[in-house]
Amino acid sequence: MISDHTLKRLLSFREERDWQQFHTFKNLAVSIVLEAAELLEIVQWVPDSDVSQVVTKQRDSICNEIADIAIYLHYLAHDLGVDLEECVQKKLLLNEEKYPVDKSKGNATKYSRLP
Repeated sequence: MISDHTLKRLLSFREERDWQQFHTFKNLAVSIVLEAAELLEIVQWVPDSDVSQVVTKQRDSICNEIADIAIYLHYLAHDLGVDLEECVQKKLLLNEEKYPVDKSKGNATKYSRLP
């Protein structure tokens, strides 16, 4: 999560440009997905064995894409009155129930298919 100071800067940036009118739920959700796709595009055709090298070389681009995702996510959460920290904490509790350590450690199986 970002600091209150950074969120205020983001909101000010948007307000100064009168962009909030474009930041509907749908448009922000679409933007998050598109930016995530741009993040994935960096390694789209890279063999798994070469990903770490690409990550090192493309670190600035990766950082920019992650920032874009975070910015849109924070705009969305702010506009919906959603507390990201609270959402993450609740989801973590839910995931701890779905994925108990004794059944899921070292296992990428979806919770509904765990023994």
